Amino acid sequence: MDSQTLTGPLLYIVIAWGIVTAAFLVLWLRRSLLASHEDDQIFLDAAEEHMAREQRELVAKIEALSKPIMGTGILAGVLLLVIAGMLLKPGLQGLF
Repeated sequence: MDSQTLTGPLLYIVIAWGIVTAAFLVLWLRRSLLASHEDDQIFLDAAEEHMAREQRELVAKIEALSKPIMGTGILAGVLLLVIAGMLLKPGLQGLF
């Protein structure tokens, strides 16, 4: 079995997949770090309103990351399937 090198369109798709996957992991890590600072329950009186405001801002940041995380995750998965299809295509063509 000869070694197969990545050339042409496959190389560009692998590079794109690497970039998208790296972006996904960075966004996911950022969200995880923000979520570690979030409190499930806070008991505050009127004098500690600034703490409640900080928690609301934190939740808003976490929610704002949800769509980009979902989008990059789906795109990384689709690109991975395309790469697998391109790698398997020559072998499958020989079967049929």
